[in-house]
Amino acid sequence: MGGIILTSPGYLELLRSNKTFARLWGSNMILYIGDWFTVLAMFLLAGDATDNSPLAIAGVLAVRSFTFAPLEPITGMLADRYPRKYLMIIANLFSFVILISFILTGILDNLFSVYALTILLVVGRAIYDPAGTAYLPTICNEEELLTANALISGGWSASMGIGAGLAGFVISEYGWETGLILDSVTFIIAAIVISTLPHGGPDPDERKTGGLFSMFREIFSGWEFILKRPEISRIVLAKGMWATGGGAQIFLLILIGMNSTLGEISTGAAGIGVLYMARGFGSGFGPLVTRPLMTVQRYTPYIIGISLGGAGIFYTGVSYLEWGIITLVLVFFSHACSGISWVFSTTLLQRRTDNDWMGRVAGTDNLVITLVMGISTISAGYIIEENILSLRETLLLTGLIQISVGLIWLLFSSPKEKRFLNG
Repeated sequence: MGGIILTSPGYLELLRSNKTFARLWGSNMILYIGDWFTVLAMFLLAGDATDNSPLAIAGVLAVRSFTFAPLEPITGMLADRYPRKYLMIIANLFSFVILISFILTGILDNLFSVYALTILLVVGRAIYDPAGTAYLPTICNEEELLTANALISGGWSASMGIGAGLAGFVISEYGWETGLILDSVTFIIAAIVISTLPHGGPDPDERKTGGLFSMFREIFSGWEFILKRPEISRIVLAKGMWATGGGAQIFLLILIGMNSTLGEISTGAAGIGVLYMARGFGSGFGPLVTRPLMTVQRYTPYIIGISLGGAGIFYTGVSYLEWGIITLVLVFFSHACSGISWVFSTTLLQRRTDNDWMGRVAGTDNLVITLVMGISTISAGYIIEENILSLRETLLLTGLIQISVGLIWLLFSSPKEKRFLNG
């Protein structure tokens, strides 16, 4: 059975044949591009409010992660209770109202208000993400899922590259207010596009009912479901394993962009933007070019472990070499590796999970990565703030951590994956 090849349509073929997925993918692209205008503005506003304190800037990412973490199980459960299409629409409208309110009131002049806006926007995204993940298997068949997830990852990554690059230019030229206004428009456009999609589950006979106690019981039953199925529980940990070093790396890129020139590119918004552009395009490149390997069963037990280790190896290069164009290349390939792990683990969860559990599994998957990312980010911020390690030493540490977790996966999880697939 080791040579079994799973069928999967091509990218253009899927977009042409599955119009519902094409509209969902398009709305996600719009949202993802807009996200980076606000994210980049939050980094700069936090820095302006605190004389560029590394810990305060890390706090933007940590606040996002620590807000996501407790919400994900709840919003994942909501995706198994209520129509996922309408949850996605409500999430976008909520985010629009919040963002436009902060812009009109002009209160983003201190660190507390920056963190408050970050938290409220995360609430909207925490509702949207599990609903979108659980929605996908209802509009794509099993053969389409790998291609669909690769396209979503590629879209997210391309949008990060485009969005971060545009945001860096727009904010440096026209100010953060313009960036926030552009992001607010994307929420309305996405809500309109999503309103044209079909229902997408859960079906009435799958939908959960009951009060608050019943809702929390469903969350715990979802965790019990995951723990009783090792083929699911180990995949749920995959993104969190990357985040052990990856959360810190995303923050450390901000410090590199703010303080180091990259060839002819200046520091500040433009520097951060180009580094995140490399990160984004890399994240999309990896899954898109390696999708054929992901369909060959004899390779699949090792893909996650190799990808985790590869991500770390490239960041050790970032820590050693002079920062310039080579930095962009190394960041590109590191996040190509992380994108492979991300897409492959998401696809495995969707293939191995029944529809009526998918929301809670997706919520738990997001819980793990956001919690680990928050810890990784705030730890790196503290290390830099207190001068425990230099920026380069911290980058090296994060790369070594990822290499270690990649080896752990290959030693302990790969044999179990191989037995599961051959069983």
